[in-house]
This record gives sequence, C-alpha cells and structure tokens, in this order.
Amino acid sequence: METIVKPRRLRVAVQNYDWGRTGEDAAVARLFSLNDPNSPIDLSLPFAELWIGTHPSGPSFLFPDDSDSEGVVPLKDWILQNPSAVLGSEVAKRWRDDLPFLFKVLSVSKALSIQAHPDKELAEVLHKMRPNVYKDSNHKPEMAIALSEFKALCGFVSLEELKDVLTSVPEIGEIVGDEHVDRIMTFKETDACEEIKIALQSIYTKLMLASQETVSEQVSKLMHRLNAENKDRILTEKEQLALQLEKQYPSDIGVISAFFFNYVKLIPGEALSIGANEPHAYISGECIECMATSDNVVRAGLTPKYKDVQTLCSMLTYKQN
Repeated sequence: METIVKPRRLRVAVQNYDWGRTGEDAAVARLFSLNDPNSPIDLSLPFAELWIGTHPSGPSFLFPDDSDSEGVVPLKDWILQNPSAVLGSEVAKRWRDDLPFLFKVLSVSKALSIQAHPDKELAEVLHKMRPNVYKDSNHKPEMAIALSEFKALCGFVSLEELKDVLTSVPEIGEIVGDEHVDRIMTFKETDACEEIKIALQSIYTKLMLASQETVSEQVSKLMHRLNAENKDRILTEKEQLALQLEKQYPSDIGVISAFFFNYVKLIPGEALSIGANEPHAYISGECIECMATSDNVVRAGLTPKYKDVQTLCSMLTYKQN
C-alpha cells in the first residue's frame, strides 16, 4: 500500500518579461505577494508569468516546516525522495520521478511573440543544436483558461478568409508577389487539403523571410492607409489590431502576418487548446495555463528576442479553421 504524503505549501517563481503587467493590476504580482508575504516585491517591474512546477527555468520550492532540517527544499528533490507517494506509482513510473506538467498564471499587457512549440521529436533536435535557446528536449502542448477577457491569435484562417485578406491587404501582395497571391486565389474549398497547405506554407514563408527594408516599407504603407481609411469607415477588428501591434512593435513583420491568423476573444472561463507546431500569439488579458514541462518557444515576430523564422515556417502544421 502506498504512503500518501501530506500536502505542502510551495514557494513559486515569477518571470518579469517586458510584456507583463506592472503594479497591483497584475494577477501574477498579487498572487506572488500572497504566496510569500514576507518577501517584498518591486511593483515597478512587469509581472508576466507565475510558475508552479519543477522546470529549471523557474522551479518551485517547499516552504520549510517543523520536519525540514535542511531549510528550503526544491520541489523536484522532494518528489525524488518518495516519488510514488507524491505522484502515485503509475505517474512516477511513466514520468521518471518528475512532474509531467507545468502550471502558470499569465498577466499580458503587451502582445507576445508569434510563436509555436515544437513536438517531441523536433524539441530533441533543437535542444541538441541550440541548448542555450531551447532549454529542454520536451514538447509543450498547452491549454489556456481565461481569467479575464483574453485576446489571442491562434491558427491559420480559413481559405475563404485568407482570400479576403489577400484582396483587402494589398501590402501582403507587395511583399510576396502576385504569383503567390494568384495561386491561393485559384483554390476552392473542395480542393485537396494537402495542396492548399503547401501553397499556404509557401506564401507565409515568403512573407516571413522578407527583408527588413521591405517589411518596414510595407508596414508604413499599411499604417498610412489604415489611418486614412479610418476617417471614412469603421476599421475591422483585425485592422484595429494591426494598428495596436505596430505601436508595440514598429516595423515588425508580425503586424502584417497577424492577418493570417484567427483573432480569438475569450471570456472568463473559456479555454484555448494549442497543440504542437500550431502558431499563436497572446495579445492581452490574464489566464492560467497548463502545459507539458517545457520552456521551448520558436519565435518569428512581435518580439525583441531571438527569431528562428526558418524553423517556425518549416514546423507549422498549416491547418486552417
């Protein structure tokens, strides 16, 4: 019969990424302050993520109690002392005496990068090639549940909407060329899905690999056009989003590539599931996330961090919905 270990209180970790919320408005800051009231926090910092788990980039620790002779104990070490009692024998056997998941709370003030998380096979390759960028060899499927109104880009738009985008956003054609646009426009919903995926990958890759000079020129044209048209008509939600993103990330290809993705708005309690190799970008709001224990992110826009554009474009599933 397995011994059951009593629940223990954890000291959690936070990440102060620049897209986080500052001050007490951030759920991450409030929760972190409640977690350890004796440790003052600097509310002038952006509080982006609160982590509960064993990942080395932000591990949790046990608060000491009367039975701890060595003071603060890392959560992972505590699990290793008696994995079957903490996780249950079946989980411990499968996950090698470690937590199989990472739990987070996010406070998003500024758009996160256009990104995707690799599947297990690609994660192992990327970690081996660039361990300083891709911190572990695990995949990262994840689910986000909204705590407030939560806005995100997720997955590619349908073929019908993509055609509308290519017609109404001429700046895309200026970047990728008429050949790529015309190819998409010839497809019908009844055409072979694989052929559409290949064409979508081709046009999206062409867009994302454009030179910075070309991107800057076309983003400027887009902003000028939308600001002018805003005087005569109500801009679409996607167009308003483009204006918002450009203020946060001037001359960034992510401003234009956002038109390729579904714009999702969640109310508190609604959830978003994101599988491996699916493009997404959180825009604003607060949520909780649960994912596999990994910190692997392949980025390609809306970020000052390292961009691995070729890898992102080659790994995506190019599913449309």
